[in-house]
Amino acid sequence: MGDWLTEFPPHWFWLSLAAILGAAEMLAPGFFLIWLAMAAAGVGVLAFLLPVSIPMQVAIFAIASVLAVYAGKKFLKDNPIESDDPKLNDRGARLTGEIVTVVEAIADGRGRVKVGDSVWNVHGANAPVGAKVRVTGAEGAVLKVEPVA
Repeated sequence: MGDWLTEFPPHWFWLSLAAILGAAEMLAPGFFLIWLAMAAAGVGVLAFLLPVSIPMQVAIFAIASVLAVYAGKKFLKDNPIESDDPKLNDRGARLTGEIVTVVEAIADGRGRVKVGDSVWNVHGANAPVGAKVRVTGAEGAVLKVEPVA
């Protein structure tokens, strides 16, 4: 009954594993599974070209996986992926330079301003309601402002 399993070429297992890991990387991208897929593909090619025992193939895969992940991490550190919009998820940074209206007087360095259809807490120089101020930065969800000259 299990004869087909012993006659199944091991390189097909490794190449199939590489394809599955590659597909999983496409479904849940994170630049991690692709390195394991490359290690599995390498073991698959090695198993096709050389008669290597199954335990040795597993050991080679383990070592190749660690080396591939390390090399991938180093590559991505040396060649970071640059975004077309680096401030995409940093709303405070996107608002830097905007001129906004004070809706709650800034007294003792604290107040509130209207930004679009929302209201933000601010730190900055004292200003009355209705004054225009410029956003100079952000600390978490609190904007830093300065009076507009």
